[in-house]
Amino acid sequence: MSSKILFVDDEPAVLDGYKRMLHRDFQIATAVGGEQGLACIRSQGPFAVVVSDMRMPNMDGVQFLGQVGQLSPDSVLMVLTGYADIQSAMDAVNQGRLFRFLAKPCDKETLGKALTTALVQYRLVTAEKELLENTFMGSIKVLTDVLSLANPAAFGRAMRIRGYVQHIVKTLGLESPWRFEAAAMLSQLGCLTLDPDTIEAAYYGRKLAPEEQAKFDAHPTVAKDLLRNIPRLEPIAWMIGEQALARPKTEETGMPESVVTGAAILQLALAYDILRIRGRSKEDAIADLKRHANFKPQLINILNELDTTSSAMEKKLVPIQELRSGMILEEEIRTSTGLLFVVKGQEITYPIIARLRNLRNKGAVPAQVLALVPIEKAKAAGAS
Repeated sequence: MSSKILFVDDEPAVLDGYKRMLHRDFQIATAVGGEQGLACIRSQGPFAVVVSDMRMPNMDGVQFLGQVGQLSPDSVLMVLTGYADIQSAMDAVNQGRLFRFLAKPCDKETLGKALTTALVQYRLVTAEKELLENTFMGSIKVLTDVLSLANPAAFGRAMRIRGYVQHIVKTLGLESPWRFEAAAMLSQLGCLTLDPDTIEAAYYGRKLAPEEQAKFDAHPTVAKDLLRNIPRLEPIAWMIGEQALARPKTEETGMPESVVTGAAILQLALAYDILRIRGRSKEDAIADLKRHANFKPQLINILNELDTTSSAMEKKLVPIQELRSGMILEEEIRTSTGLLFVVKGQEITYPIIARLRNLRNKGAVPAQVLALVPIEKAKAAGAS
């Protein structure tokens, strides 16, 4: 966790004064002007706190810190300003861009206390981010593992959706990518309330009775209702609830633009997956999506760039007892009674392995299955 503080001013003498005043108590870096400040963040960041002068040539303090907020969103932003600039600094604080502003000249004690408080704020922000990204994602994985056992078709689809969404979000460089990954992983959570045969029929486009179709159509709302009361998961719940709707408009939702974009990405990934499930080639599926007015061409083009080949994998017959996490099934697995247990294309996880071994010991599933095995593990798998 960073404790570095960056001071930005257009006067080198002022920056030297800050370093002399504070170097014993804080880890200080300086930059002359906004452009040098941004370059410093790119090369030496992240900085826990960024403190800027308000009046600087070419790029004033508000403009500079606005770019810092995009470049380093977790950094705590502060302004040191003269009396004439106080109103503009107050406006920036009220707009939520600044943590605090201090009036020049600022004595060592006042500045030191403000920096200490800003460092505490940075630690709170980064600790919460770590909680969300690690603890929540661990909990979400537990939920999806339950889904994998209760409804393998829904779980398999959720994992494919996750891959599509990860690719698009990474390409766009969206902030907090865990939110979009979580929405993809939980997008089929509402299917826990449905019969597996209903899910399979709906995915493959087979006609359902009106009552069953209505239940399937409601599964995004079921998942949304399950998740929306969990603190910090409200945007994820909203994205999941929007998955079957037309592309939402930012001004109609009250959600941040990034969350609206996330909903559009999830909708596209789901539509693409349905086309692929129903036998469309990648090229035909992309062409179909481009004819659909609700999907953004930019997102479709990014999805089209996803390489779905498995160049580092080798297709093998693998005994059930030798399956390992990370292998990918090349055939569906059904029990001796015809119940679908794992779908084709699903990545093997530890819970699936444990259940398959138990079922194999009872003679309820085949002795070996066709799977994609990482090449470096192919020989160790003992497959023929």
